[in-house]
Amino acid sequence: MRCFGDSCLLWVWGCALQVVVSASFAPLLPPAYPLAVRSPYLSSWLPGYQASSLPSSSPQFWFGNNLTWSVIARVNGQTYSLFGVSEETEGIQAATVRDGNFTSTHSTFLLTAGSKNFTLDFFSPVSPTNYLRQSLPFSYLTISVSGISSNDSVQIYSDIDSSWTGQPDNATWAFSEANKTSVFQLNPVEEALFSQNPQEQALWGETVYATRAQNGSILSSASGPSSAIRSQFVANGSLGNSYANWTSDGVVAFAHEMETTTENTSITFAIGHVREQTIDYLGNTQTGYYRAIYPNTTSAVSYFLDDYSDALNESINMDEFIQKGGESSYGTNYSDILALSLRQIYGGMELTIPNDTLDTNDTMAFIKEISSDGNINTVDVIYASFPVFYVLNSDYIRLLLKPVFEYMDQTNYTYDFAVHDIGMDYPNATGHSPKGEFMPVEESGNILIMTYAYESATNTTNISSTYSPLLQKYAQYLSINGKYPDAQLSLNDALGKVANQTNLAMKAASGLASYGHLTSQQNYTDAGKSIADALYNGRLGTDPNGTYFTTQYDNDSWFLAYNHYADVLFSFDLFPEEAYNATTAFYPTVRKPAGVALDANLDWGQTNWQGFVAATVTDEARDMFISDIHAYIANGLNDVPFSDRYWVQDSTTGEAGEYFAFRARPALGSHFALMALQGADQWVG
Repeated sequence: MRCFGDSCLLWVWGCALQVVVSASFAPLLPPAYPLAVRSPYLSSWLPGYQASSLPSSSPQFWFGNNLTWSVIARVNGQTYSLFGVSEETEGIQAATVRDGNFTSTHSTFLLTAGSKNFTLDFFSPVSPTNYLRQSLPFSYLTISVSGISSNDSVQIYSDIDSSWTGQPDNATWAFSEANKTSVFQLNPVEEALFSQNPQEQALWGETVYATRAQNGSILSSASGPSSAIRSQFVANGSLGNSYANWTSDGVVAFAHEMETTTENTSITFAIGHVREQTIDYLGNTQTGYYRAIYPNTTSAVSYFLDDYSDALNESINMDEFIQKGGESSYGTNYSDILALSLRQIYGGMELTIPNDTLDTNDTMAFIKEISSDGNINTVDVIYASFPVFYVLNSDYIRLLLKPVFEYMDQTNYTYDFAVHDIGMDYPNATGHSPKGEFMPVEESGNILIMTYAYESATNTTNISSTYSPLLQKYAQYLSINGKYPDAQLSLNDALGKVANQTNLAMKAASGLASYGHLTSQQNYTDAGKSIADALYNGRLGTDPNGTYFTTQYDNDSWFLAYNHYADVLFSFDLFPEEAYNATTAFYPTVRKPAGVALDANLDWGQTNWQGFVAATVTDEARDMFISDIHAYIANGLNDVPFSDRYWVQDSTTGEAGEYFAFRARPALGSHFALMALQGADQWVG
């Protein structure tokens, strides 16, 4: 059942009673709410249409498979489902959903159960400058209760099952207590190191669910068949602290007897997915950054719960920063887009250190090309996200490029252009496959642009001084091949291998200018300027009147040009003002019902490239791109994590405004391209 707007249906278990309630959702009802989104393998979402029926909803892994995660409350002897109780249990009735909200780090829902109000706060920290906090592979669920009196009796229950492990039909679990923290650990029985199931869940590591007595609560726990454990809570308001062996229908569960001497109180859970062997990097194992200080799971999750107050305060500042930063520049539509993008971006990455040395001076970051082809540290995916790192902490550009440069610096990578990725299948960074993709001009330009972005933001030279020969080689490649690129793939790989792509020549011009400024070699900057002059002033890459940029030379078909973003960001002055005025005037004339397509021959567009373009145009055109992306995420047609590709007009396979193919990709950092124009490293923590 899908419920939108003010009306939805709730059911009392065991009764054919339909209850009409009123619920509101702010700032909009998204395609999917981020719940626990911290890594490619801890990525839990709630389809937006299920928000109105939260008590009976089914949270999902980003892939779309259901995950068991429930919250039940008992108020003065009556039991209510608050979240995730998709199967009927005698004695449980659904609470009433009042509202839902999301910020850049929180998804919150308010429900009424009996005479009490409950708030569920799903909180995934985004901590760009605190690498310890960011690397911890856990997320918070805090449940708050208001309106309590001394005469009340309130208990809260929550459970999960082995659907989180990647092997839901063949798992095991264990319970332990340490540092006043109760911890369940669920493991697949037949672990397969660095492997995934068909839904791309990890087949090694462990799922963790933890909590502790807090604010005067009395904690109990149990494991066993779901129906028996939940019925035990319904009957008693507590659990028996007994731990049956794993069964396919089993759950691990906690129950809190809440303190009733205060009117408002709360308890917090931590959910996570831990893989001590995190990444296979060229035959050497990488592990989570946090393990330099907290080497085992119980100490790590205990610290995570200890850190809640500080993490919460930081998140409040982050939410305000994103909200005000977006609003003050380009309005609430823009801040909504940024808020829905942030957790998804950082949830596609992991911060690591060598597993053998645990040396934090050798930190790297790895990013998964989620839902497209699963590559690891795809250079164009890093490029698609670099504006958010430029805004929040430009050191992430270095951390993501470090394993790429190290790989390209090895003797077995012999190409004269930059690599596309360092492994076909995350988390295996074992080197680029000869069967993989090659994007010579695109990736060489990306490497040079991002190196300049990092070093200009930080006033350092640690990349360019270490990898000077590589950077020079890629700049030389662009100077020879950039003006007339041969048949090859580009960021729009849907075009296939096409020669003389205007957008590729734009990337070459921007890459050469970046290298020229990086090394103070004017001849490279001049080479970039020469290509840009030919493209626009010489009409090599435009229609005869210079109205728009073409897909290819000697081709009248227009293309959404985004590869000159670096020219605007760094004020290189490669393209004349007339070029930007032309595209500002042109794009509104080719807008289709739901937005501007990637080129004249396609029925779909991509929000990440639209985000770059919005930063290169002004006034009506800029506002149009922001408005279209906002309308897309608010239209109620989609139920997956933010997809950057969507239909801009009806097609044979999709309706205008529906997502197309991708979901949950971290390549949304270009939504911050406009905000990046205000300067680097704006976030101060």
